Amino acid sequence: MQFTKYHGLGNDYLVMEPSAISAERALALAPRICHRNYGVGSDGILLGPLPSAAADFALRIINPDGSEAEKSGNGLRIFARYLHDTRRVGDAPFRIATAGGVALARVYPERGLIRMGMGRASFDSETVGVAGSKREVVAEPMQFAGLTLSCTCVSVGNPHCVISGVEVSEEKARTLGPQVERDPRFRNRTNVQLLEVIDGHNIRIQIWERGAGYTLASGSSASAAACAARRLDLCEARVTVHMPGGALEVEIGADYEVTQTGPATRVAEGAISAEILDDDAAWSPLEG
Repeated sequence: MQFTKYHGLGNDYLVMEPSAISAERALALAPRICHRNYGVGSDGILLGPLPSAAADFALRIINPDGSEAEKSGNGLRIFARYLHDTRRVGDAPFRIATAGGVALARVYPERGLIRMGMGRASFDSETVGVAGSKREVVAEPMQFAGLTLSCTCVSVGNPHCVISGVEVSEEKARTLGPQVERDPRFRNRTNVQLLEVIDGHNIRIQIWERGAGYTLASGSSASAAACAARRLDLCEARVTVHMPGGALEVEIGADYEVTQTGPATRVAEGAISAEILDDDAAWSPLEG
């Protein structure tokens, strides 16, 4: 099974074409393939290009735990770069369909950047998938592990819980993230961001990614956190989101239409050996 590996600010994915692996097999084998010690190692699998009636290409995004993500900003930038590398697209804009909506992409090879339209952000509880009455979830106090936290919940095609007023550190993200991700108030689990506002044009986040865990960067998380900060009147419409893996530029329209710009780096290409997929005896101690 052939793959090409890229990273977006340290958030890494394997691009695999449907001719190399079926969606069903990719979902079943993702925990083995993505394992950092017993597999290739990645934050997920990008399966595509797939046919689409709504866009030029379709993409399925598979998490390391075998679940499926609706959208990923880094994944989309990586996939756009892959389409450009394989000469399926040139420098003109093109559209990519995901389970979380259609994204408008453009590759700027001379600058090493990809511009990605992430769609319109929503704070609506039903859209995000937050239990309770229909409302905008903005600076809402929620309790987790005995702590009362200020939470702004955002959908940019996938769900996010942006938490402000806490320590923004890797340790806190690793401790708090899994508790928030799987809290029963979130219908489809949630991505988690810890937010710190540096100034009107700069914010900093730490990220716990649904289905993947702690990660160095996330394009959809950067978009959600920027929209939350903007909704709370803590930043301007154009903001740099600083993450452990690097920074993304996010622009927020008057209607919360979101565009992000950042890099995607090609790492390696190769083939996955059947040995790691068939060796159930070696794998079984790792399950769970």
